[in-house]
Amino acid sequence: MANTSGNRRRFGSLRQLLSGRWQIRYPDPATGLTRKGEETYPTKTDAEIALTLIEADIKRDKWTDPDAGKAKLGDFATTWLRDRKLEESTRERYAVTLRQYIQPGLGNRTLAEITPARVRSWRSALLEDGVGEPSVVKAYQLLRAIMNTALDDELIQRNPCRIKGADTYDVPERPVLSVAEAIGPRWRALVLLTAFTTLLFGELAALRRRDVDLANRLVRVQRNQAELNSGRLYDKAPKSRAGFRPVAFPAEIVDDLAHHLDRYAGPGPDGHLFIGPRGGKLRRSNFRDDWIRARTAAGVSEDAHFHDLRHTGNTLASQNGASTRELMTRMGHSSTRAALIYQHMTSDRDRTIADRMGEAVRQALGRPRASDTPIVRPD
Repeated sequence: MANTSGNRRRFGSLRQLLSGRWQIRYPDPATGLTRKGEETYPTKTDAEIALTLIEADIKRDKWTDPDAGKAKLGDFATTWLRDRKLEESTRERYAVTLRQYIQPGLGNRTLAEITPARVRSWRSALLEDGVGEPSVVKAYQLLRAIMNTALDDELIQRNPCRIKGADTYDVPERPVLSVAEAIGPRWRALVLLTAFTTLLFGELAALRRRDVDLANRLVRVQRNQAELNSGRLYDKAPKSRAGFRPVAFPAEIVDDLAHHLDRYAGPGPDGHLFIGPRGGKLRRSNFRDDWIRARTAAGVSEDAHFHDLRHTGNTLASQNGASTRELMTRMGHSSTRAALIYQHMTSDRDRTIADRMGEAVRQALGRPRASDTPIVRPD
């Protein structure tokens, strides 16, 4: 029961409760209705200071509705994911991260309860439970994005994800794979093209016959194949403008690509360049066993992944004179500057990079110089 006596002020009002503590009331800036303070204060002075601070926040447009942060993080995150415009594969990946790493530890907490200390404890618990650092980093990045939206919606006053360095992790140095001839003939062109163009697996899987120009030694990247957890495959556009790009390859692999086109590629100009042994679309599982056998035969570490071929190609390109700008263009990396430069990079310079990569490998293998005579082949 409260003391009925009140203390009116220019902004808000005070009243002392029977317990002796002081309660504040003030007009809600959004509705104009009177609302009670979220807590009580031991002295009248403390209560007056609280009202002064609230008034100052309202005047500076810094006031946040204390009730706004009462939404559960799990509910807010579900709505956030539903309302975001995302690629289907990205949406699926975010949903898995939410379900596995964010919901169990934080989902039942209100937005207001997600403090920096609680975020630190959540992150530490994941690492202590044996969750890999890359997964923890991705979970932290997703949580930070969700809380940024809560901040934009004025549901919280500050994003609690403020752990320095928590959004990155040290990638161990990947091995530079030696060019091995142990891979079977069906996948030889795939391995060579990956190493010498540094295309992503999804970009390789989406290539068509018409994307390969043997005469000019170019492959044109125009789409990316994605795979959902259900196993369904679909083509999507590259993530950015820079993803649409021609990439040159050296003369040393022209014969291998020509043989592949004759023997293994899908029929017609729109036929896939790489297909599975049974004629279906290329999947990682189609060639995993052959890759492991070839890796073992070549004496390459079990830690070496197919993706390391991309690292191999980028290392070769860098060692043979490619600038950072040229590497970004070949890899399809995007930034404001890189997207503009992409339009002006000449194919002659790109081909020179590819030629130097091929020459380095030719010398390492002791092979004769490949013919640079253009090969013109019908579709």
